[in-house]
Amino acid sequence: MNYRILIVDDDKDIANLISIYLKNEGYDTELAHDGEAALGKMEEGKFHLAVLDVMMPRMDGLEACRRIREKAELPILMLSAKAEDMDKIMGLMTGADDYLVKPFNPLELTARVKSLLRRAYRYGQAAGGDEDGLIRLHGLTINKATHSAEADGRPIRLTSTEFGILHLLASHPGRVFSAEDIFQQVWKEKYFESNNTVMVHISKLRDKLEQETGSKLVTTVWGVGYKIDL
Repeated sequence: MNYRILIVDDDKDIANLISIYLKNEGYDTELAHDGEAALGKMEEGKFHLAVLDVMMPRMDGLEACRRIREKAELPILMLSAKAEDMDKIMGLMTGADDYLVKPFNPLELTARVKSLLRRAYRYGQAAGGDEDGLIRLHGLTINKATHSAEADGRPIRLTSTEFGILHLLASHPGRVFSAEDIFQQVWKEKYFESNNTVMVHISKLRDKLEQETGSKLVTTVWGVGYKIDL
């Protein structure tokens, strides 16, 4: 599959560097240098992933992320010079799937992009499920082939990461997964103790499911992890 990636950074040298590395991996890239320009690019054509810098003129990356999330569910990787946990949480809460602190190793960025694309567009191919490829639970229908979920026939707008977590928990109802288990199985990366990424995504997933179903489907087992009951 020929993936198109939108790179948004007001530092043209950094944007060009990212583009070079991603093109070397066979991806098509398009560049924008502020949030408003990024939204314009999104209107012009389809992208499979966006790399967004946080600090930009005219419209910052957080607002651009919010606006993109209103119309599309493509994976978003946020870039920021700020390393504090709250800055990362803010990025994730606005809809980003992953967060990378500047200065970064371009090879790490490339690996993160590959991981996000794999989760978003290939996750269902290796996952388990019913013979028809669907998981039905508590009024939810989870389709691994189309990477989509519905609540009583109504589509639920989930990011690729949220879908990955939902599919994992729903595939094993009643089983408690620790944050480390979820991170390693969904992100396919090593887990670090200080990593609160799972908590943020669980919170957003829980809110979306409750809004659509009226029930708290994802429950917390304090000190252990998270589960969806049968």
